[in-house]
Amino acid sequence: MMPGYDTMLYEKHDGLAYVRLNRPERLNAFNVQMRDDLYEVMSAIRDDSDVQCVLISGEGRSFCAGADLTEFLTAPSPVRAWETRRCRDVWGLVRSLPQPLIVLLHGHVLGSGLELALFCDIRIASSDAVFGFPELGVGIIPAAGGTQTLPRAIGQARALEMLLTGRWIDAKEAYNIGLINRVVAPEELVAEAEALGADILQCGAGLAMRVKEAVLRGVEMPLSEALVLEQRLAFG
Repeated sequence: MMPGYDTMLYEKHDGLAYVRLNRPERLNAFNVQMRDDLYEVMSAIRDDSDVQCVLISGEGRSFCAGADLTEFLTAPSPVRAWETRRCRDVWGLVRSLPQPLIVLLHGHVLGSGLELALFCDIRIASSDAVFGFPELGVGIIPAAGGTQTLPRAIGQARALEMLLTGRWIDAKEAYNIGLINRVVAPEELVAEAEALGADILQCGAGLAMRVKEAVLRGVEMPLSEALVLEQRLAFG
């Protein structure tokens, strides 16, 4: 276990990095310290050539119940909050990581917790997980990518329904609409994710990262340009 983070647990073994949100008494709700700790952990992973795949999970009864509104709704000013986010863009950092990210979801996966999950590459959920964006109910909108990543994952109509109504969905529905890759029993969640991570590591150093780059960059390009990118990554 690597020390030094107040709200994160971080360790790595044989090419797999384990990142665990660690505010279980608050259902791992994001506060400023957790945001800063996540930025530091992800920066370390990005620069660590030993890490080939990352598993992200939450301690306690939930993955993440969203933002800790006792902090984020009492920020000094919107301008200062925006400047802080611009200088330390944790969500952009997560999105830009070259290593495949597997996220393990259980309990509450709400608000910024769901936004974090949507920036990951593969989402595995236990059957007790519930998903939703409750922001409109407290007079705000998702501000960490939810309005952009959710429709890309499940389509515009379903995304608008979730965002505008704040309705929570269970793991079965989340799987059926393509929000998550797999649903497993709670006691099987860690083993399922580790087995998937081991499969990815068998690809060999760097290959999985090149596949991820080809998919994530290529999907935003015209097909002709994406095919050139694929050839460059395959043979360049």
